[in-house]
Amino acid sequence: MPPDQSPETRRRRFRTIPIRMLVPNMITLLAICAGLTAIRLSTEGRMELAVAAIVFAAVLDGVDGRVARMIKGQSKFGAELDSLADFVNFGVAPGLILYFWQLHDLSNAGWIAAMVFAIAGSLRLARFNATMDDPDKPAFAANFFTGMPAPLGALTVMLPIYLGFLGMPMPPAILTTLYTLLVGFLMVSRLPVFSGKAVNMRVPRELVLPVFVGVVLFIALLIGYPWHILSALSIMYLLSLPLGWKSYRDQERALAAQSVVPVDPAAPNASTPYTPGAPEIAPDDRPARLN
Repeated sequence: MPPDQSPETRRRRFRTIPIRMLVPNMITLLAICAGLTAIRLSTEGRMELAVAAIVFAAVLDGVDGRVARMIKGQSKFGAELDSLADFVNFGVAPGLILYFWQLHDLSNAGWIAAMVFAIAGSLRLARFNATMDDPDKPAFAANFFTGMPAPLGALTVMLPIYLGFLGMPMPPAILTTLYTLLVGFLMVSRLPVFSGKAVNMRVPRELVLPVFVGVVLFIALLIGYPWHILSALSIMYLLSLPLGWKSYRDQERALAAQSVVPVDPAAPNASTPYTPGAPEIAPDDRPARLN
């Protein structure tokens, strides 16, 4: 029997995989199906269902990672599959929905804007994967994303569509194009953005039930008034971007101030740390410099 066909090799090749390793990947695959379905619905002109499919994919994207950590089902394969799903669901699908909704009025210019947004999404995901384990990041940086995350970028870029569903006049195609390019730029920028994943975040025991009620109320409002809620959330998120930048800069300055060591300006060597209360050295008592 050839060495590669030994019973031990076959057992190693066909070893079993725990179900807990498959569950997060199944959720991610369901999210990809939602994104692909959104593309099909947009080509058929059923824009409300297409946008709803993207929102559903965003919900699944927020669930799969948490489920994987909860049941200890993380894997490198799952991380790569999640990145692929994010590119399809939050890069390609929203760009095509916008193109079929209005950007096609500008012909090539609208198509270029849709492509730029999709490419910005892919670059944003690639940078996130490459810098995820950066050891040089300060501890507080775990509470921030670098650039607008892809799921929120996809939900925010469709703000003109939400407003159109509310009966507001459709904005000029050139304005929608510029807005699409702006969101794509925010995704690939170095702008610090609140991540919503604060380290060691805890909910007080007395607030657990109110939090549950609030989540149920939010879901009910989202189902009953989807375009109102999505429009309000998109606008509030855009308005919060300067606050995230300011918070990051304040914490960065505070960390820099803690690392500065006071220096005695009267010391012969300016790098000598200054000890409060130490006697000053008279000029005549200082050692002469050697030429």
